[in-house]
Amino acid sequence: MYGTITHYMGTAYTGLGISHKYDELIASATKTVFLKCPPTTAISTVLNQTGTHYVKRGFDIDKFMNPVEPDQTDAIFVQGPNLLFIQASHPVALEPTDIGGKHRVVSFYDIYDEPKLSEENKSLVKSLTESENTLNKALSTLASAKVIHDEWEAVNIGRMDWPAHEVLIEEMKENLFSTMTLNKKSKVSHRLIGSLTSMGASDFIPSITNRIERRLLIKGLPGTGKSTLMKSLGKEAESRGFDVLYGWCGLDPLGVDLVLFPELSLCLIDATHPHNYDPVEVGDEVVDLISMCGESDDAKYAISLIEKRYKETILNATGYMQAHAQAEKKVKVTMDLAINAVIFEEKAKRVLDIN
Repeated sequence: MYGTITHYMGTAYTGLGISHKYDELIASATKTVFLKCPPTTAISTVLNQTGTHYVKRGFDIDKFMNPVEPDQTDAIFVQGPNLLFIQASHPVALEPTDIGGKHRVVSFYDIYDEPKLSEENKSLVKSLTESENTLNKALSTLASAKVIHDEWEAVNIGRMDWPAHEVLIEEMKENLFSTMTLNKKSKVSHRLIGSLTSMGASDFIPSITNRIERRLLIKGLPGTGKSTLMKSLGKEAESRGFDVLYGWCGLDPLGVDLVLFPELSLCLIDATHPHNYDPVEVGDEVVDLISMCGESDDAKYAISLIEKRYKETILNATGYMQAHAQAEKKVKVTMDLAINAVIFEEKAKRVLDIN
């Protein structure tokens, strides 16, 4: 029987810069293979081949996708043997710290035809510079968007019925866990569920939850305690020995947008913009926080102005991400055309032979 594949976002472009959870993955892996390379699509091919190799042998894998090109793979984590294969140079530079132990390095810098790259030097430098500049503009604009979003949250925080929110959390703890406690230590995992991409906000919630029997879809306005509720229930599950997967936000890396309890086949999802999800399966239920937010004409007017500014800023950030993606593609196409296929295949086989 084949294993399963679950997709996550490898890195996220957020209001606080580039975010990732690779440090936690590297710490939990029994072996990490660092694939070193310049910008290229070739490593995605190697990672996909590696993932297929393990899936066909019955292992479940986590697949971490590139936010600029969400169809490109940046890392593979093989559950069971806990093997991590990761593109460790681009878009995030990661270095091995346990060489000769749990960390291995395979370099792909020597697979290129240097005369071909020399011919394209000016074009490559131009595209790389454009890629860096547009990414910096996108991140700066996302930082502005987060400031505006914080203003939005502040308006709602002031009109939220927080005592009712606290009661709801306690009721959910009782309903979800009752007197259940497992005689083991909780295993805690951290993943990114989405990011701003060149096509706008994108997430992998359907892939993450498609084998879950019960989904609680949280509907709430910004600042109404969706993340607080999920973190509280996650901590409660941890204290009872249940495994917990936290899915972190793609705009605010300090916020949780999903928490999953695999032993209960249960997850909670922030099901509001930019990832709107409504009940579609038998086990889907809505958790309503919107009704806890008091009505106010002044607040509605203030929010309408804030929301307009926020959407315009996100639209600008998306435009910069599109320009960044175009420049990145130019670099990768040029680099891919200069690959020596024989050397590349030898390196790819070396990766597959690592277990």
